[in-house]
Amino acid sequence: MRYQSTRGTACLAFRDVLLEGLAADGGLYVPQSYPQVDAATLAAWRVLLAEQGYARLAYEVLRLFLSDIPDAELRSLCAAAYSETVFGSQVVTPVTAVGTDGQLWLAHLSYGPTAAFKDLAMQLLSQLFEYELTRRDTWLTVLGATSGDTGSSAEEAMRSLSRVKVAMLTPRGRMTPFQQAQMYGIDVPSIANIAIDGVFDDCQDLVKAINRDSDFKAAHHIGAVNSINVARLLAQVVYAFATWLQVAPDETTRISFAVPTGNFGDILSVHVARQMGLPVDALILATNENNVLAEFFATGVYRPRSSANTYATSSPSMDISKASNLERFIFDLVDRDSDRTAALFQQAEHGHFDLSTDAAFRNQRARFGIVARASSHADRVATIAHYWRTHQLLIDPHTADGLHVAATLQAAGEVTTPIIAYETALPIKFTATIREAVGFDPPTPERFSDLLSRPRHVTDLPNDAETLKRWLTHWLTA
Repeated sequence: MRYQSTRGTACLAFRDVLLEGLAADGGLYVPQSYPQVDAATLAAWRVLLAEQGYARLAYEVLRLFLSDIPDAELRSLCAAAYSETVFGSQVVTPVTAVGTDGQLWLAHLSYGPTAAFKDLAMQLLSQLFEYELTRRDTWLTVLGATSGDTGSSAEEAMRSLSRVKVAMLTPRGRMTPFQQAQMYGIDVPSIANIAIDGVFDDCQDLVKAINRDSDFKAAHHIGAVNSINVARLLAQVVYAFATWLQVAPDETTRISFAVPTGNFGDILSVHVARQMGLPVDALILATNENNVLAEFFATGVYRPRSSANTYATSSPSMDISKASNLERFIFDLVDRDSDRTAALFQQAEHGHFDLSTDAAFRNQRARFGIVARASSHADRVATIAHYWRTHQLLIDPHTADGLHVAATLQAAGEVTTPIIAYETALPIKFTATIREAVGFDPPTPERFSDLLSRPRHVTDLPNDAETLKRWLTHWLTA
C-alpha cells in the first residue's frame, strides 16, 4: 500500500507519511486505493472480534493499509494499544441497543483513558510513533490543535514516550473547564499547552502554516497527531467495522451510522469502510450551529467561516468552520483528481467553492450515502433530557447532536435502516449542559476526582505563526 497527496502525485510508504503529517504540497495523504473486503472476510472478522477481541480485529484491518510494518510487529502494536488494561475490556467499543425495536444502537467509543473517542486513534498512534522513531533512532515534535478532546487524548498517549515532545494549541476560553483541566493539569517537561487568542480554526491554520515551512519543519522534526495525519483516519476505520459486526445479523445487512463531526474525520472513516465494502447505508452527519458541513451537503457550496463568525456552542468539540478532512472526501468525489482538488481548496481559502451544478455532487448521496443536518443548543438539551427520561441513558452534547439528527431523518423517512450512533465522550466532560438538561451533574469517574483542582500549566500566545515559531524554538532548545 502506497500513499499519495490529495493535491499531488507523491507516492510514499506508510512509515514515511506517518511522521510527515501534512504533505509538502499542502494536501493530505490518502491510500492510493481502498482495499476490498468481501462477505467471507466479514464473517471471519465477526468470529475474531467475538473470540479474540478488538486488538485482533484492528490488526486484521490495519494490515491492509500498513503493509510496510511486519505482521508480527503490527500485531504487537495493536495488542499494546488496545489492551484490556487501557480500555477496560477486550471488546473496547461495545454497542448497546437503545429501545427494543432494533432500529437504534449506541456505539460506546469513550472508555479510554481520557473519556473520549479520540483515545481509540491516539493509543495506536503513540505505539506507531514509538516503533518508527526507535527504528530510525530519531525524535519527533508533535504540533497539534484541539477543539477539546484531541489534545488530552494525544498528551495522555504520548506523555511517557522518550522520543516525542507534544505542543498542543487550544482556543483560549473555548473548551469546557473539564477539557481544559485534562490538558493544563499535565506537568510533564515533554508536554506544552499553548492557548491561542482565537478559535480552533486559527489553531489549525497555525499548525498547517508551520507544516508548510519546510525548513522549520525539518529542523525541529515537526509531526502531527491531528486528523491531517492519515494514521488517525486508519485507526478510526477499525471501529466502523467493529461496531457494525456487533449489530448486523449477517454479512449483507445494511446499517446507517450517525456521527457528530466538526473536522470531518470520524465520519470520513466510515466513508472509507464503506468504500472498502462494509454494507453501510446512510452516513448521517450531524453538526452544531457551526453548520458549514451541513450547508455544503445541502447546497454544494463549501464556504468556511471566519474566526469571528465561528460560534462558541455547548458542543464545543465541533466549533469548527474549516473541516480539514473534507478535502479527502472531495478528492474521492472528483474521482481522485488531485489538480482539481487543489484548485477547489485554493478557492476555499479565498472564500468558497461551488459544486452545486456538478454531476458528481448531485450523485453523492447515491454514490457515497452522506446526508447532513445541524443541531442547536435547544435540540441537544432536549435530546439529553429525552434519553435520560425514557431510557435512563445519559449522553454528552455531541452524542446528542448525532441522535437528534438521526431521529429527525428517521421521522422524515429519509433513513429507514437501523442506525449505529457514535457516542463520542462521557458526559462528565460537559457538566454545565448536562445539568441544564437533567437537573443534576453527571457522575465523576474516580480517576478524575481531583482533576479540577490540579495546578494549570499553559502559555498564552497571540494568533501569529512567527511568534509561535519563536516560542517553539526556545522550548525545544531550552
